[in-house]
Amino acid sequence: MSSEQNTAPDTAPVTAEAGAAGTRPRRLTYAAVLAALEGVALVAGGLWVLVLGLTGDPDGRQQAVTLGITLVALALLPLLAARGLLLRRSWSRGPALITQVMALPVAYNLLKADSMAIPGGIALAVVAVAALVLLVHPATTQALGIKGPGRAE
Repeated sequence: MSSEQNTAPDTAPVTAEAGAAGTRPRRLTYAAVLAALEGVALVAGGLWVLVLGLTGDPDGRQQAVTLGITLVALALLPLLAARGLLLRRSWSRGPALITQVMALPVAYNLLKADSMAIPGGIALAVVAVAALVLLVHPATTQALGIKGPGRAE
């Protein structure tokens, strides 16, 4: 037999294991995309409020500027979480979960409004619940290397 025939069976299982360990589950990718989407929406909203506060005629210029800067700063949490999820960092699930839990009361308040904010509340609620489901799924937890309480080795 040639050396290629001898090494092929030995390396095939190692390659398969390395491929499985190196691939990112789709659920993790989807959760990262949803977190990034929320972060981009916060940046866009923050910049919009900031520009309107600086160039328009807001009720309170200082409040508008403060809100715009705050929204842009808050956008860092889901954006960093999304990057961490894409890179399969175990620390990233916490900020992503916090972002989704914080989004639920905001969605509820938007749903209670008698305005054009209701569709935004529906969209935010759907994204937050979907991201929460994706983040707590066992495949996501395993891909991030999170063992859970009492399972540390």
